[in-house]
Amino acid sequence: MSTFSPSSQDYLEAILELSNKENEIRSIDIAQIMNVSRASVNKAVGVLKNLGYITQERYSSIVLTPSGMQAALAVRERHDTLKYFLTNVLNVSEITSEADACKMEHSISSETFEKLKIFLKNSNK
Repeated sequence: MSTFSPSSQDYLEAILELSNKENEIRSIDIAQIMNVSRASVNKAVGVLKNLGYITQERYSSIVLTPSGMQAALAVRERHDTLKYFLTNVLNVSEITSEADACKMEHSISSETFEKLKIFLKNSNK
């Protein structure tokens, strides 16, 4: 999908999810939702800051930049589309489709993803 790692994509997704629920996003919030250590979050935050996807002043809230929001929404779209396909077209269980979508969203090519979206759009007519 992109030049940044699946792990970074997962962190962006978590930050996006939290931004829809919380006014301020802290490292501890990300650690809890992802079930990882604060040290792991701090490392990922540094990477995402260097990529220009988030901002965070020392001891302040984590905020998605416009490019970070765009990247997070793209990852979320892939996840949601794949999960929908697995659950509603292939009749995969909710738990399995969630886990599989999370893995597939990082490896599916742009071409395949676009064809999948067209297929789903045409099958819903």
